[in-house]
Amino acid sequence: MAGENEPGTVRPGGRTARVREAVLRAAEDALTELGFTHLDLADVARRAGVGKTTVYRRWGTVTGLVADVLLDMAEQSAPRTETGSLSGDLKANARLVQRTLTDPRQAALFKALIAAATGDTKTAAALHRFYDIRVAEWAPCVRQAVERGEVPAGTDAEEVVRAVSAPLYYRLLIGGGPLDEAAADRAAEAAEAAARAGAYVRGREKPA
Repeated sequence: MAGENEPGTVRPGGRTARVREAVLRAAEDALTELGFTHLDLADVARRAGVGKTTVYRRWGTVTGLVADVLLDMAEQSAPRTETGSLSGDLKANARLVQRTLTDPRQAALFKALIAAATGDTKTAAALHRFYDIRVAEWAPCVRQAVERGEVPAGTDAEEVVRAVSAPLYYRLLIGGGPLDEAAADRAAEAAEAAARAGAYVRGREKPA
C-alpha cells in the first residue's frame, strides 16, 4: 500500500473527498481518451472543475495521480464471491474479470494503465499494488478449497488466482479471440484442473 505521505493517498471526508472523487474520475476520462503520455494535471483540473493548484498540491505529478487512480479502483472493486466450491469461486472471479475487461470504459482504462506501466516504473509499481490487492481479496477461496480437500496442501493460492485472469488479459491485449463468458469459464476450469493436479503446490519438484 502507498505510504502515508504519498500524494493523493489520504482518504478524507467532506468537500476534500468530493474533490478527490471528481479529480480521479477526470483522470480516468483523460487516460481513456488520451492515454498516459498525454495526461496533464492542468487538463485534469479543468475536467474536474477544480483549481490547478489543488491538483498540483495534492498529487504533485502525473504518476502520483495515476497511483491514486489505481488505489481507488482497487478499493471500489466488487468483493469476493463465495459459492462453497473452488469451481464456483474461480468462475465467479473469472466472470468478474471478464465483465470488467469488456466494459468499454474499463477496458480502455486498463489498456492505458498497462501501456503506461511498461515505460514508467512508478506506474508499474502502482499497477502491481492494484493487482496485489485484488489477488489477496480472492486468494482465500483457494485456501478454503485446501481446507475442504479439493486441492493439495501447500497450494499457492495467489498463483491460482493469477492463473484465472491471465488468459483473459492475454485476450484483451493480444487479441486472442472473443472475451466472453465461455472464455472466462475455460480460464477458471483450466486453473482449477491445474490446481487439483498439484501444479501450484509450493516447492513442487519438477521432473528431470
